[in-house]
Amino acid sequence: MLPRLYAIVDPSFFPDTPALLDFAGELRAAGVTLFQYRNKRDSARQMLSQARELRRRLEGVRLIMNDRADLCLAAGFDGVHVGQEDMSVEGARRVLGDRLWVGVSTHIPEQVEAAAATSADYVAVGPVFATSSKANPDPVIGLEGVRVARSLTRKPLVAIGGITRQNCNSVLEAGADAVAVISDLLDAPRKSAEEFLRRLG
Repeated sequence: MLPRLYAIVDPSFFPDTPALLDFAGELRAAGVTLFQYRNKRDSARQMLSQARELRRRLEGVRLIMNDRADLCLAAGFDGVHVGQEDMSVEGARRVLGDRLWVGVSTHIPEQVEAAAATSADYVAVGPVFATSSKANPDPVIGLEGVRVARSLTRKPLVAIGGITRQNCNSVLEAGADAVAVISDLLDAPRKSAEEFLRRLG
């Protein structure tokens, strides 16, 4: 079962690795138990170094690697999250085996249906609202898009994109099991995460 809050840790928002680790540590102290490490800019060597630091720092949490099944294994992570342009779910499954998680991003109903037929452990859908954390975001799907996605899969559903403390409950009411958050955790991360967890129940 997915925890309600899925924190995305992206080094492009931080000046250096210590700041990234401090941020993740604050979220862990608040009670966050599911993290995704998303790094779209650094070399594989840098990513692996940071990922291993996160693994050392974050005890007792589930760590998901964005895109890279090979780095997931090398860093001792708990799963991988793939996008529509990345390795397929079944390709990731062949690398990781059945023990580790595989999640997949979707943006339109046809992708949700396709993901539902795979061995993915969860399906992410979005962006629900306008988001500033991606350079070229897909079109916003709104709460109706979450409702449609919910009707198309029984797999755990993660909503992502522009989700804040103010709108997170409406996203759960639309059918999401969890919300993935980046921007609204950056300022006072421990306090922000605690408020999210309180609101999400």
